[in-house]
Amino acid sequence: MVDQYLDFTWRSLRRLGLPEDVADDATQRVFLVASQRLADIRAGSEKAFLFNTAVRVASSERRTFARRREVLRGDDAPEPTDTAPAADELLDKVRARAVLEELLDELSMDQRAVFVLFELEGLTMTEIARTMELPEGTVASRLRRGREEFQSALTRYRARTARPGGVR
Repeated sequence: MVDQYLDFTWRSLRRLGLPEDVADDATQRVFLVASQRLADIRAGSEKAFLFNTAVRVASSERRTFARRREVLRGDDAPEPTDTAPAADELLDKVRARAVLEELLDELSMDQRAVFVLFELEGLTMTEIARTMELPEGTVASRLRRGREEFQSALTRYRARTARPGGVR
Protein backbone atom coordinates (compact mmCIF):
# COMPACT_ATOMS: atom_id res chain seq x y z
CA MET A 1 0.00 0.00 0.00
CA VAL A 2 2.87 2.39 0.81
CA ASP A 3 4.61 1.74 -2.51
CA GLN A 4 1.40 2.25 -4.44
CA TYR A 5 -0.03 5.31 -2.63
CA LEU A 6 2.87 7.16 -0.98
CA ASP A 7 3.16 9.85 -3.66
CA PHE A 8 -0.62 10.31 -3.87
CA THR A 9 -0.89 10.66 -0.09
CA TRP A 10 1.98 13.15 0.18
CA ARG A 11 0.64 15.21 -2.76
CA SER A 12 -2.82 15.20 -1.22
CA LEU A 13 -1.50 16.48 2.11
CA ARG A 14 0.45 19.25 0.35
CA ARG A 15 -2.62 20.26 -1.62
CA LEU A 16 -4.70 20.17 1.54
CA GLY A 17 -2.51 22.97 2.85
CA LEU A 18 0.47 21.43 4.61
CA PRO A 19 4.03 22.61 3.88
CA GLU A 20 6.59 20.04 2.74
CA ASP A 21 8.22 19.42 6.10
CA VAL A 22 4.85 18.95 7.82
CA ALA A 23 3.52 16.85 4.91
CA ASP A 24 6.42 14.42 5.34
CA ASP A 25 5.49 13.76 8.97
CA ALA A 26 1.77 13.79 8.21
CA THR A 27 2.28 11.16 5.49
CA GLN A 28 3.89 8.93 8.08
CA ARG A 29 0.90 9.53 10.39
CA VAL A 30 -1.53 8.54 7.62
CA PHE A 31 0.27 5.27 7.01
CA LEU A 32 0.61 4.64 10.75
CA VAL A 33 -3.17 4.96 11.09
CA ALA A 34 -3.57 2.63 8.10
CA SER A 35 -1.25 0.05 9.65
CA GLN A 36 -3.23 0.16 12.89
CA ARG A 37 -6.54 -0.22 11.05
CA LEU A 38 -5.62 -2.72 8.34
CA ALA A 39 -8.54 -4.94 9.31
CA ASP A 40 -10.95 -2.03 8.70
CA ILE A 41 -9.71 -1.28 5.16
CA ARG A 42 -11.83 -3.01 2.52
CA ALA A 43 -9.97 -4.49 -0.42
CA GLY A 44 -10.12 -2.03 -3.31
CA SER A 45 -10.78 1.00 -1.12
CA GLU A 46 -7.25 1.58 0.14
CA LYS A 47 -6.92 4.89 -1.74
CA ALA A 48 -10.22 6.13 -0.31
CA PHE A 49 -9.17 5.19 3.22
CA LEU A 50 -5.80 6.92 2.82
CA PHE A 51 -7.31 10.09 1.37
CA ASN A 52 -9.98 10.34 4.07
CA THR A 53 -7.30 9.80 6.70
CA ALA A 54 -5.13 12.45 5.00
CA VAL A 55 -8.02 14.94 5.19
CA ARG A 56 -8.39 14.31 8.92
CA VAL A 57 -4.62 14.53 9.53
CA ALA A 58 -4.37 17.75 7.49
CA SER A 59 -7.31 19.27 9.39
CA SER A 60 -5.69 18.33 12.68
CA GLU A 61 -2.34 19.84 11.67
CA ARG A 62 -3.98 23.05 10.48
CA ARG A 63 -5.95 23.36 13.75
CA THR A 64 -2.74 22.83 15.72
CA PHE A 65 -1.01 25.62 13.82
CA ALA A 66 -4.05 27.89 14.22
CA ARG A 67 -4.08 27.36 17.99
CA ARG A 68 -0.41 28.26 18.15
CA ARG A 69 -1.10 31.20 15.80
CA GLU A 70 1.59 29.91 13.49
CA VAL A 71 1.45 30.36 9.77
CA LEU A 72 1.80 27.28 7.62
CA ARG A 73 4.44 28.20 5.07
CA GLY A 74 6.06 26.25 2.34
CA ASP A 75 9.65 26.49 1.34
CA ASP A 76 10.43 29.93 -0.05
CA ALA A 77 13.53 28.81 -1.93
CA PRO A 78 13.38 26.81 -5.13
CA GLU A 79 14.43 23.21 -4.89
CA PRO A 80 17.69 22.31 -6.66
CA THR A 81 17.30 19.92 -9.56
CA ASP A 82 19.63 17.93 -11.76
CA THR A 83 18.17 19.27 -15.01
CA ALA A 84 19.28 22.79 -14.07
CA PRO A 85 16.34 24.86 -15.34
CA ALA A 86 16.84 28.60 -15.41
CA ALA A 87 16.58 30.40 -12.09
CA ASP A 88 13.64 32.49 -13.30
CA GLU A 89 11.72 29.32 -14.22
CA LEU A 90 12.25 27.92 -10.74
CA LEU A 91 11.20 31.18 -9.15
CA ASP A 92 8.07 31.30 -11.29
CA LYS A 93 7.14 27.76 -10.20
CA VAL A 94 7.71 28.59 -6.54
CA ARG A 95 5.60 31.72 -6.84
CA ALA A 96 2.83 29.89 -8.70
CA ARG A 97 2.80 27.14 -6.06
CA ALA A 98 2.61 29.77 -3.30
CA VAL A 99 -0.30 31.53 -5.04
CA LEU A 100 -2.11 28.21 -5.54
CA GLU A 101 -1.68 27.34 -1.85
CA GLU A 102 -2.92 30.81 -0.84
CA LEU A 103 -6.01 30.45 -3.03
CA LEU A 104 -6.70 26.90 -1.81
CA ASP A 105 -6.47 28.17 1.78
CA GLU A 106 -9.64 30.19 1.08
CA LEU A 107 -11.66 26.98 0.64
CA SER A 108 -13.19 24.98 3.46
CA MET A 109 -11.55 21.58 3.92
CA ASP A 110 -14.63 19.82 2.44
CA GLN A 111 -14.55 22.01 -0.68
CA ARG A 112 -10.76 21.89 -0.89
CA ALA A 113 -10.63 18.08 -0.78
CA VAL A 114 -13.11 17.72 -3.65
CA PHE A 115 -11.54 20.58 -5.63
CA VAL A 116 -8.04 19.09 -5.30
CA LEU A 117 -9.16 15.59 -6.30
CA PHE A 118 -11.11 16.85 -9.33
CA GLU A 119 -9.05 19.77 -10.61
CA LEU A 120 -5.51 18.73 -9.62
CA GLU A 121 -5.60 14.93 -9.34
CA GLY A 122 -7.96 14.47 -12.29
CA LEU A 123 -10.43 12.12 -10.60
CA THR A 124 -14.00 11.93 -11.87
CA MET A 125 -16.92 12.86 -9.63
CA THR A 126 -17.82 9.19 -9.37
CA GLU A 127 -14.29 8.33 -8.24
CA ILE A 128 -14.33 11.19 -5.73
CA ALA A 129 -17.70 10.07 -4.38
CA ARG A 130 -16.36 6.55 -3.95
CA THR A 131 -13.06 7.78 -2.46
CA MET A 132 -14.67 10.13 0.04
CA GLU A 133 -17.69 7.89 0.60
CA LEU A 134 -20.12 10.67 -0.32
CA PRO A 135 -23.16 10.87 -2.59
CA GLU A 136 -22.30 12.17 -6.06
CA GLY A 137 -24.66 15.12 -5.56
CA THR A 138 -22.69 16.19 -2.50
CA VAL A 139 -19.45 15.96 -4.48
CA ALA A 140 -20.98 18.02 -7.30
CA SER A 141 -22.22 20.75 -4.94
CA ARG A 142 -18.89 20.91 -3.06
CA LEU A 143 -17.03 21.14 -6.36
CA ARG A 144 -19.35 23.90 -7.60
CA ARG A 145 -19.00 25.88 -4.36
CA GLY A 146 -15.25 25.21 -4.30
CA ARG A 147 -14.87 26.53 -7.84
CA GLU A 148 -16.89 29.63 -6.94
CA GLU A 149 -14.80 30.26 -3.81
CA PHE A 150 -11.56 29.63 -5.72
CA GLN A 151 -12.63 32.08 -8.44
CA SER A 152 -13.55 34.69 -5.81
CA ALA A 153 -10.21 34.21 -4.09
CA LEU A 154 -8.43 34.54 -7.44
CA THR A 155 -10.33 37.75 -8.22
CA ARG A 156 -9.39 39.20 -4.81
CA TYR A 157 -5.76 38.14 -5.31
CA ARG A 158 -5.60 39.79 -8.74
CA ALA A 159 -7.16 42.99 -7.41
CA ARG A 160 -4.71 43.05 -4.51
CA THR A 161 -1.65 42.45 -6.70
CA ALA A 162 -2.71 44.82 -9.49
CA ARG A 163 -2.83 47.98 -7.38
CA PRO A 164 0.26 50.02 -6.49
CA GLY A 165 1.91 48.68 -3.36
CA GLY A 166 0.38 45.21 -3.91
CA VAL A 167 2.32 41.99 -4.28
CA ARG A 168 3.91 41.54 -7.69
